[in-house]
Amino acid sequence: MPSGSCFCGNVKISYSGEPAVKALCHCTDCRKISGSTYSTNILVPEDGFEVTSGSPKKFAKTADSKNTITSHFCGDCGSTPFRDGATFPGMKVIKVGVMDDVKAMDEAKPGVELYAPTRVAWVPEIQGAGQKDGMP
Repeated sequence: MPSGSCFCGNVKISYSGEPAVKALCHCTDCRKISGSTYSTNILVPEDGFEVTSGSPKKFAKTADSKNTITSHFCGDCGSTPFRDGATFPGMKVIKVGVMDDVKAMDEAKPGVELYAPTRVAWVPEIQGAGQKDGMP
């Protein structure tokens, strides 16, 4: 079972099965959460997802999609291991950078870019990835 954790290790997660979607997201939320130009995400079915340690805090807001999205983050270090919301029912959005396996990013090559029109101008388009104006 792939596993991951927040920066300090207090909140730990795992999932079973294969990700349903692998995506880069260029939305404002993902930029702020990652502190970077985009976030690399995998969407996994919630029935195979588990918080194995800790109790993440929650922060819900209206996302760029106009739907409510909830960030689940560590109250100690502040990192956000996952998110969920009405835009992707039955799924958890895992921030791939929290995964323990150093090859997780290699395996998360995106098949789609979300909010591609707001991609930072100097970040190249991912060749072969679909492009969406918003969330699927």
